[in-house]
Amino acid sequence: MAKRARHAEGPRGRKPHRNLLSNILVAAGVVLLCLAGGIYVHNEENYRQIDETNERVAEYAKLTDEGEVPPDVAWEALKAMNPDAVGWLQIPGTIVNYPVFQASDNDVYLNRAPDGSSSIGGSVFMDCENTKPGMADAQTIVYGHHMRNGSQFKQIADMDKQELFDGVNLIWYVTEQGAYDLVPLFLYYTNADDADARQLTFEDATAFHTYLRGYFERAVTKRDDAEAVIAQVEHVLTLSTCNYYDGYGRTLLVCVPRNEVPGTPQYEARKA
Repeated sequence: MAKRARHAEGPRGRKPHRNLLSNILVAAGVVLLCLAGGIYVHNEENYRQIDETNERVAEYAKLTDEGEVPPDVAWEALKAMNPDAVGWLQIPGTIVNYPVFQASDNDVYLNRAPDGSSSIGGSVFMDCENTKPGMADAQTIVYGHHMRNGSQFKQIADMDKQELFDGVNLIWYVTEQGAYDLVPLFLYYTNADDADARQLTFEDATAFHTYLRGYFERAVTKRDDAEAVIAQVEHVLTLSTCNYYDGYGRTLLVCVPRNEVPGTPQYEARKA
């Protein structure tokens, strides 16, 4: 009997240790939940501030409901806020409606808001090596973040679906000197280390067309007549953002001015 009694007391003697371990695990879980909650609240606050900034900055450009007229940009006021402003990008029917900035380094606007303050959302910006105010070089590149809240270039990344690609038939790039109405030509993926994707100038038209055909071979979505357009194009505006389909990569949407697309009224007027 005594032996059985000692055996029965053994587990009860270890019970406090199990309770302590359980309490530690529960406490750790509570701490992790609190940390996760804090991170969530912090991120939501950041996104709220980004949305508010985007709304304020959007007031520098007046838009029409139809989108067939370019944004009317208050350049003097915009440049008073930030002299780095070089253009305005708008895609009718989407939330893409942003000023475009250019700095001496492409890292500057990754985490700098349009008003110059620090922001995880950064700003839409033109490649530092492009000729101001854009559309002067054979390829002008404009960068924007792929934001979780759908802002900046999230909808550009979504154009890797042909239905969404086909739904965009006009892109405005506006500068103080004039407005460019463009159409999507093709969208492709590349890796973050692809330096050739940043080539901006070319020896001649043949080299430029060969370059475009090389990336067109990677096209995920495209115009039906893209190959014929490439043979005639003189300038492209490439919108670049990140993707996470196979690690960290890039999504690039190549756009062409409508007056360089054979068969359009703009093309015929330009050639007349």
